[in-house]
Amino acid sequence: MEKQIILEARSICKSFYNPVKVDVLKDVSFKLSRGDYASIIGKSGSGKSTLLYILSTMDTEFSGTLLINGVDVKNKSDMELADIRNEQIGFVFQFHYLLNEFTALKNVMLPGYKLNKVSEEELEHNAFKLLKNLGIDGLAHKMAYQLSGGEKQRVAIARAMINDPLIIMCDEPTGNLDNKNSEIVFNIFKELTETYNKTLLVVTHDLDFAHKTERIIELDDGKIVDR
Repeated sequence: MEKQIILEARSICKSFYNPVKVDVLKDVSFKLSRGDYASIIGKSGSGKSTLLYILSTMDTEFSGTLLINGVDVKNKSDMELADIRNEQIGFVFQFHYLLNEFTALKNVMLPGYKLNKVSEEELEHNAFKLLKNLGIDGLAHKMAYQLSGGEKQRVAIARAMINDPLIIMCDEPTGNLDNKNSEIVFNIFKELTETYNKTLLVVTHDLDFAHKTERIIELDDGKIVDR
């Protein structure tokens, strides 16, 4: 059975004008299917973060086509793009961006409030279940500032999962973690693909991490050199 294509980039090009034209992405094309675990690597300045910004629908100033779950995101309104991000994309960053004045549980619930599809009771139940699956349900009622770096990143992963997205996009998710916690994060992501059938796309400079993923997309000077 053919796997459902979750994300497809077709001939994506991006230039900056500062003040002369600089081509940052050149004819980038690839597909990701449901359950894929892929990493994007490349030297600093190769276009990794710019590409992720486009793939996550945050930047719409590009040429080419971007399909998310078969829907062309070009010419969508800001509100429509916000809905796509909230419903279909989970985000994990190098900096976890947890809100210190909230508990771990409340931080996980926040995107669910925004989506507003289930009752608060169900949302809390779902958030607690995710924390439990990640082995940190004992931290549910701790304030975010009381958590270690590795714990915060696991809370951030639970938060990315709360709206049951199709794809999780990660920007240097292990950039601030030691080897042990990097390994934990890698294995959590692996389980998300295997158990939950999520698609994972990770921008990373950590080559050890990248080589353990199922697929590497290498960027060099704005072009894909390996897929």
